[in-house]
Amino acid sequence: MTPPIVLSKRLFNAAYKDFLMDDTRVQILYGGSSSGKSFAASQKAIWDVANGGRNYLCARKVRNTIRGSIFNEICKAITAFQLDAYFKINHSDLVITCDNGYQILFAGLDDVNKVKSITPIKGIITNILIEEATEIEPNDFRQLQRRLRGKSKKRKTTTLVFNPILQGHWFQEMFFGGWDDSKTYYHDDKLTILKTIYTANLRFLEKEDIEILEDETDKYFHDVYTLGNWGVLGNLIFKNWEMRDLRNETAIVGENEVPLLSTFDKWKNGCDFGFSSDPAAVVRSYYDKTRKTIYITDEIYMREMTNDMLGKELKELIGREYIVCDSAEPKSIMDLRTMGIQALGARKGKDSVNFGIDWLQRQTIVIDTGCQNAKNEFQAYKWKEDKDGNAMKVPVDKKNHIIDALRYAYEDEMENRRVTAESAF
Repeated sequence: MTPPIVLSKRLFNAAYKDFLMDDTRVQILYGGSSSGKSFAASQKAIWDVANGGRNYLCARKVRNTIRGSIFNEICKAITAFQLDAYFKINHSDLVITCDNGYQILFAGLDDVNKVKSITPIKGIITNILIEEATEIEPNDFRQLQRRLRGKSKKRKTTTLVFNPILQGHWFQEMFFGGWDDSKTYYHDDKLTILKTIYTANLRFLEKEDIEILEDETDKYFHDVYTLGNWGVLGNLIFKNWEMRDLRNETAIVGENEVPLLSTFDKWKNGCDFGFSSDPAAVVRSYYDKTRKTIYITDEIYMREMTNDMLGKELKELIGREYIVCDSAEPKSIMDLRTMGIQALGARKGKDSVNFGIDWLQRQTIVIDTGCQNAKNEFQAYKWKEDKDGNAMKVPVDKKNHIIDALRYAYEDEMENRRVTAESAF
């Protein structure tokens, strides 16, 4: 059965009208924050699967970031089109199946072998949608292109959705050779590029959403997230970090080689609360005090997560371990305690942000390859700059939720104090 989709102006953003029917081999939706590009890509996926007889593979660099981003966006698009009765959503396996047999599948590029084996129940994969596409590497892109194989009457496409976070990104060399920065649209036989910013999405935004973007004073964040231009990172705060596949590393204990993570104990957990515009962020890590090395092994990073939902996730991740939370939300801390989570409020104090940053700068920070959001924050966290571009000793309060959670987790190490059960309750 073909689901009945009505392209109501109430639901569909006119800025993306031509994109809906586009079948160019590579399609790029990029630009500023709150421009509606991710939702438009989700709507196109629903349209193509329901009416076009297509199968979609939706990807991000790390699988555990999918549920809180593109998967939720597509679920919202199904509801917006009032098509819930026509789509079966498997939340555990991240598979969406239409009544006509075509599917939307989801995969993380942290396990390429699994991507190779993904197959829809009907036909072949005809469309690939990559959310937060600047996270991926050239080889990731090549691997995904290999999934677009087999005979089909439909033209195969790849859609890339992203904010242009860094000038010189490999996307620019591969796709933007014919791009004119004075324009917002480019099209040839193989490539379509559409640039949008928040002004293309005004009727779907709250007044506060618009004010936050228009009042942004930091040049980098204004360029990237307000104006949708390629950003140039200036005075970065952290350069003492690296990415490693910690789950496949080993260590020598006595005469035996064992998994590195099995040698970790006394975990450090931190939480920065959020809901709509800011995510709830949790970080789990281990501190090797002798080597002054922090190993970040796990993260939770999701918007629109209630305290009940957060408590459930925490029980699975940390069990009865302590977690230090943002003390600005005492009710949320009490909610977690009621659910059996050993939640403490951060002490903070005068100049605690800079004090915590200074301490973290003196450590080596190793981030597991599965913690994509931690990587995103560490590579972009920067000092505010004066009118001449000189760094001020004030961090830009953006994209720092994992980092704030990490500061909370290590307050006892910074202050040389002991976390106790009495301090938790």
